[in-house]
Amino acid sequence: MADFEKFNFSSYEELKRKIDELGVNIKLTHDLSPLLKPVKIGGKTAPNSMAILPMEGCDGNPDGSPSELVHRRYNRFASGGAGLIWYEACAVVPEGKANPLQLHINRDNVGNFATLLKENRKSAMDRCGKDHKTVCILQLTHSGRYSRPVRDPAPKVPQHDPFLDPPVGLKLEDPVVTDEYLDALQERYVEAAVLAQEAGFDGVDIKACHRYLVSELLASHTREGKYGGSLENRARFLLETIEKVRKATGRDFIIATRFNVFDAHPYPYGFGVDKEDCLKPDLTEPMALTDMIVKTGVDLMSNSSGNPYFRYPYFTRPFDTPSAGVDLPSEHPLESVARIFSLSRKIQTAAGKIPVIGNGYSWLRQFLANAGAANLADGSVKLVGMGREAFAYPDAPYDILTKGGMDPSKTCITCSKCTQIMRWGGRTGCVIRDSKTYVPLYNEARRKFETGKK
Repeated sequence: MADFEKFNFSSYEELKRKIDELGVNIKLTHDLSPLLKPVKIGGKTAPNSMAILPMEGCDGNPDGSPSELVHRRYNRFASGGAGLIWYEACAVVPEGKANPLQLHINRDNVGNFATLLKENRKSAMDRCGKDHKTVCILQLTHSGRYSRPVRDPAPKVPQHDPFLDPPVGLKLEDPVVTDEYLDALQERYVEAAVLAQEAGFDGVDIKACHRYLVSELLASHTREGKYGGSLENRARFLLETIEKVRKATGRDFIIATRFNVFDAHPYPYGFGVDKEDCLKPDLTEPMALTDMIVKTGVDLMSNSSGNPYFRYPYFTRPFDTPSAGVDLPSEHPLESVARIFSLSRKIQTAAGKIPVIGNGYSWLRQFLANAGAANLADGSVKLVGMGREAFAYPDAPYDILTKGGMDPSKTCITCSKCTQIMRWGGRTGCVIRDSKTYVPLYNEARRKFETGKK
C-alpha cells in the first residue's frame, strides 16, 4: 500500500505517471469515442455509454413523492445528456425508509412520479435532441438496519452483528425480521415495480448493496431458516424477488440489480470477504451469486462494495477529505479506484452480454472520461457510472458529447460534504459546485445537528 494523498494532477501525463509508479491496473485513453456509443439494455437502447448512478438527496416530500428539489435534480441529470439515469433509492414500504424524506412510491403518489418522468424526458430531448431517449431505472429498496422513517432509527435486521448493532441501538435480545416478514416483503417489491412501470420507468433495480436489508441478507451466515446459512438461502430473497417482478412486469421491462460483491466487513457478518482478513476480497461466493443472477434473466447489473456507514467508506467511494469521524485511508486513492475497477471487470466477465455499469470514477475528476473510455474499450464494463460526480457536474456527459471532454473547474472534488449533510440528517447535494442551493442546506443541517446534541 502507498501513502494516502489528495488529488493533485493537472495533466493526463501526470496522472499516468502516478498510476505507473504505483503499479495499479488503471488504464487511460485519449480516445473518448467509446463513451458515445449506444448500449442495448434489455429491449431498450441507451443513447450513449454514460450513466447517472443512484444518488439519494434525502429530500422528497413526507408522503414519499418527488419534491421540488427532486424535480430540479433529475431535470439537471436529464438535460446533462447521460444515456441512462438510475433514479435514487425508493422505499417499497414506509418502515423501510432510510430517512423521513426518502422517496416511497405507492398508489397514492404514482402520478407524481409519472409527472417527474415526463419532465425529465422533455428536458433531455429539449437539449440533446428528439432522438435522445434516456433509459430510466428506479432503484427499489428497504433500508433494513439503517431504516429511519421518522426522526429516530428504527432498524430492521436479518441477523445480529456485534460491529453494526451498537451504532443503531440494537441489543442481542432484540428480534430480527421473520421469514414471514421477508415473504410478504417480496410482494411489496412486486407492487412497487408494477407502480414504477405504470409511472413510465423503463425498469427497476432490486437494490442489494451497501448493507441495506437485501445486501445484509447476502451476508446472513448466522441466520437460521430459509433466508440464512447457505449461499442459496442467503440469495433466496434477491433471486425470488427478481423472478416475481419479472412475472408481474413482463419481458420488455428492464430488471436490474446493484449488489455488493465485497463488504469489507468481518466474517461471518460480511459478504465476499476473506475469513481471516476482511479487507481482502474473496470472490468465490460473489461470482457464484453473479451466475445465479444471470440465470434469472436480469437485463442490467452494477456491482459495489463496502459500507458507507462503517469504518472503510473508501471501499465504496474514494475521497480526498473524509466526513466527520472517518479516518483517512491507509492506501492511496488510486489503489482504491483500481480495486473497484477490478471488481467491476470480474463481474462484467461473469455477466457476459448483460451490461454492467462501472463505478468508482469520481476521484479522478476530469480524467474520469479517460479512464471510463479505456474500461469500455477493453470490455471491463458496458457503461460508465457517475455518482457524486453527477451531483457536482450533471452536465459532464453533455460536455463529453459536445466538447470532447470535461471541465476541471466543474468536477467533484470528493470533499465528502454531500455525505456530511446526510450524516447530519439534512437534504443533500453539491455544496461546492451548486453552492447557491446547497450551502444554506448544509448550514441548516449542521445547526440542527449541533442543536440536537446540546
